Amino acid sequence: LAGTTDPLSTPVRPSLRRTMSSQVIGGTGTVLLLIDVQNSFHPGGSLGIPGADEDANRTADLVLSSIKEDSSSIDRIVATLDSHHKLHIAHPSFWIDGTDGNSHPDPFTIIMSEEVKSGKWKPRPNLKLPVSESLINADIFEGSGDVFGPDGSLNVKKYCEEYTRLLELKGRFNLCIWPEHCLIGTQGQCIVEVVEKSMEAWIAATGGSVEWVQKGQNLLTESYSALTAEVPLTHETSFNSEVFGSLMKADRLIIGGQALSHCVNYTVRDIVKNWPENERHKICLLTDCCRAVPGFESAGEKFLDDMKEAGVSLCASTDVL
Repeated sequence: LAGTTDPLSTPVRPSLRRTMSSQVIGGTGTVLLLIDVQNSFHPGGSLGIPGADEDANRTADLVLSSIKEDSSSIDRIVATLDSHHKLHIAHPSFWIDGTDGNSHPDPFTIIMSEEVKSGKWKPRPNLKLPVSESLINADIFEGSGDVFGPDGSLNVKKYCEEYTRLLELKGRFNLCIWPEHCLIGTQGQCIVEVVEKSMEAWIAATGGSVEWVQKGQNLLTESYSALTAEVPLTHETSFNSEVFGSLMKADRLIIGGQALSHCVNYTVRDIVKNWPENERHKICLLTDCCRAVPGFESAGEKFLDDMKEAGVSLCASTDVL
């Protein structure tokens, strides 16, 4: 993890896309944003975080305690879902060892741009990109045009060289290979059961619907933040101004989820640096409903320090309603 952070004063480039219904009912009031409260990140999951079950229990208790007969003191629930293909660029099976041409990198291997250039690590030679999706928009991708051939086709090896270079240039992360997690359509992608049941109770009591935001579907870039990819490639992976705008309608924004060191960290950073500075006190981060990936605790601690300095409220789940 390259632990440098973006200045909070620099808004990211907005996108014109629309991925969230504009028919938001009851946009003001208290909004609960739950980030990646998914089975893969809980004990028993492929990237399980010790203690995440207790975080989920506290999250569910918060939702249930908000319900009063046919109403709730939580007006909206917005939930993000990490959603990956098996052959995602940060998964082992995307890559092969350039020496033996067969083995894959172990989880938590760091792949640097020079290692891709030298052939130490190579994208698998039989990689077939989904034909139904436009994974790269040349007008948005800020890397070298050399990644495209004369016929407009993508040279995957050159793209991987450029992608890892851009990550390193950004200074936030190097490419870390993660255990396969949150695979689309699998149990790992699903919301952990105790929180899902609390959502059902909230829906039944209020007549509201959970607003779902998926991230990570583009297999050629990473999306730690729910609002923008590490390297934007398309309108869909650029800053999601619609989701951000919907969150801005909140009188109070309460945030929890996993993991404190990664997806909570960078989703909240994107929110805060685009949020009016004199209104950041409206944002409440639930410190007892999220925790860091083991080995990345310092990133989580720095995030909390930065958010406190930025004016975000650090709260316990028992004290926010």
